[in-house]
Amino acid sequence: APPHAWLFGTWTGGLFPVPSNISAQACLAQPTVIFTRDVVMRATLTDVTYIERVIATARTASGRTEFRFAPVAAPPTAANPLLGLQAPPLAVGFGCGDRDGLVVQRRTNNEITFPGCKDFPNPLVRCPSG
Repeated sequence: APPHAWLFGTWTGGLFPVPSNISAQACLAQPTVIFTRDVVMRATLTDVTYIERVIATARTASGRTEFRFAPVAAPPTAANPLLGLQAPPLAVGFGCGDRDGLVVQRRTNNEITFPGCKDFPNPLVRCPSG
């Protein structure tokens, strides 16, 4: 199994505090982060689609998993023809110091944090299964 297999599945929170009694149905309806073998997907508050980051490497030691993601090409910036303004850049990271890196700290088997990532100030919890 890959070193990050303990993270596989859906997680909620991070962007907001998680209610202590969240149901599986509510959690799975709109997870915040999804970990798979090759990809980490994250939700944002401003888009209905998930941002997908392809995992280049994952290393686990002492309750922490460090990810390095494949670089993402910068999207072309387009000016708004009506106002002549530049579109804001696409947020492809997790709000950490390095947009191509992510450190996941295990608190328990069902609770994690992303230390130093401003986009995820709160802990995440694993979605219960049914």
